[in-house]
Amino acid sequence: MGEHVIALNKKAKFNYEILETWEAGIELYGPEIKSIRNHEANIAEAFILIRKKEAFLINANIKKYDYANFVKGIDPLRTRKLLLHKKEINKILKRVMLEKLTIVPLRLYLKGNYAKLEIGLGRGKKNHDKRETIKKRDTERKEMRKYKY
Repeated sequence: MGEHVIALNKKAKFNYEILETWEAGIELYGPEIKSIRNHEANIAEAFILIRKKEAFLINANIKKYDYANFVKGIDPLRTRKLLLHKKEINKILKRVMLEKLTIVPLRLYLKGNYAKLEIGLGRGKKNHDKRETIKKRDTERKEMRKYKY
């Protein structure tokens, strides 16, 4: 029972220093899981909010499934509830409040028959940190090119 990655949030690792990660389930309708299995989901612009001790995924784009004509009115950008334990939500909320961190979706994947979302606590990077990341990535590419030939 392996993991099958559907969507990655590449901007998250570039814009944030990820400190801790969690695995969360997503509350979905039937046609939405079919769209996810068809790789028609995007979490690049998504973010996570905690309201009234519940976590929500906002602005994640899961395309409407083409063959589900019987289900009307499912918005591709609707707010979806994340399935986390109360202890996990309290721990995340406490760290967000105390340390001024951000909750970021990192990747959407299938684990068995279930869609899971990996979320992380991130601290925003400054511009000089981003430049360092770019420089490190470029030097790694140059090293790989040397060994390729």
